[in-house]
Amino acid sequence: MSNKVRLTQMVTSAGCAAKIFPYILNDALKDIKWYQDENVMVGFSGNDDAGVYRLSDELALIQTTDFFTPVVDDPYTYGMIAAANSLSDVYAMGGNPINALNIVAFPQKEDLSILKEILAGGADKAREAKCSIVGGHSVDIANILYGLAVTGTAHPNNIKGNDSAKAGDVLILTKGLGTGVLNNSVKYANPEQSDINGLIASMSRLNRNASELMVKYGASACTDVTGFGLAGHSMQMAKASKVVLNFNISNLPVLQGAMKAIREKQLTRGDKSNRIYTQDFVTNKGTVDTEKDHLLYDPQTSGGLLISIEEIKAEKLLAEIRDGGDEIAGIVGFVTESNNDCKSGSIVFNF
Repeated sequence: MSNKVRLTQMVTSAGCAAKIFPYILNDALKDIKWYQDENVMVGFSGNDDAGVYRLSDELALIQTTDFFTPVVDDPYTYGMIAAANSLSDVYAMGGNPINALNIVAFPQKEDLSILKEILAGGADKAREAKCSIVGGHSVDIANILYGLAVTGTAHPNNIKGNDSAKAGDVLILTKGLGTGVLNNSVKYANPEQSDINGLIASMSRLNRNASELMVKYGASACTDVTGFGLAGHSMQMAKASKVVLNFNISNLPVLQGAMKAIREKQLTRGDKSNRIYTQDFVTNKGTVDTEKDHLLYDPQTSGGLLISIEEIKAEKLLAEIRDGGDEIAGIVGFVTESNNDCKSGSIVFNF
């Protein structure tokens, strides 16, 4: 494989920042009559992380698909990150991934050893998750894309949707924010190698441990924080649960180098689209830190889990999550009922 190839230079947008803008996607989806039978436990309503289909009183299938353009230059690393990101939606629902299909777009005029390395990275990450790759589909187009269509399983009673956060819960975020601006920094600037290493370690780490622990401790609700940023995914949880999510900005975990990337204006197009998506449901309190404010809307690639759990269980859950490798995880906020100041579905950022 040629060492001159930089995958991030072969595409226009990187990772989850390449998503269709959420408000545009909503317009495309509305008014379509989707067929769903009585066994659909989680479908389109609520914008949850994956679909859930009940097979029996003891078994439910969790199904999701995710793919994106390269966020790093090394093909193998890109494959690992894309696979970890795809698997995350099953983990966010409290499930166990069992098999997956590759989704590949690659310009076949390019060096095919690049494609082999991408697939090898995905295969190794799926092996780590004990998730069998059973096939896939490919197309020959100019932009490189890779990801997985994943099937997982869970007991129907253990599904952790985004619609069951409760007033009195506290909020735990398991990974640091800032992948969007750091990925842009990789593409357009010259970040410190230690910053790149931390970014790659975060994006390639599975959310398996945090997922298993939140099920163990009986978390109320969960979502993973990806392309719509902390603001977008929090708003979806708040709306689906009919509550208000409150965040303490000083408590948010942040990836090393992210604030520097923000100061260097390495913002993604998702920063603007996620603001538009959430603008009617955001309340800022205190003096807004204009740099940290960008972290709230930064689209995350293979981000962490946002877990809503009863306060009495939170510290023990957090300690075990940290012991399992998510050392940056922290309690970042709390859940309240709606009131005269904040309507149902709102998010409050306390600066």
